[in-house]
Amino acid sequence: MEQISAKQSDKTIITVLGKDTVGIIAKVCTYLSQNNINVLDISQTIVQGYFHMMMIVEMKESEVSFSRCSQELDKIGEEIGVKIKCQKEEIFEKMHRI
Repeated sequence: MEQISAKQSDKTIITVLGKDTVGIIAKVCTYLSQNNINVLDISQTIVQGYFHMMMIVEMKESEVSFSRCSQELDKIGEEIGVKIKCQKEEIFEKMHRI
């Protein structure tokens, strides 16, 4: 069985998808900053008016639990008209293994 390192277990994959609008990145990044969640990598594209962003973040310095972060980002997504999903890195990797 694979061992999950402490470093790996603190990483979360955040995906954002929806109609493009002003302020999506700002809202998400403001939340992350306010909760001491560090953005390690970010990729975003806009295709025919649809916004897609994927972020890898590190939560080890945050006092917010993964569950609470996921719920609060889901609420922010509803407010701005996009879908925001959070997944722990190890789960994401296992789901996308070929």
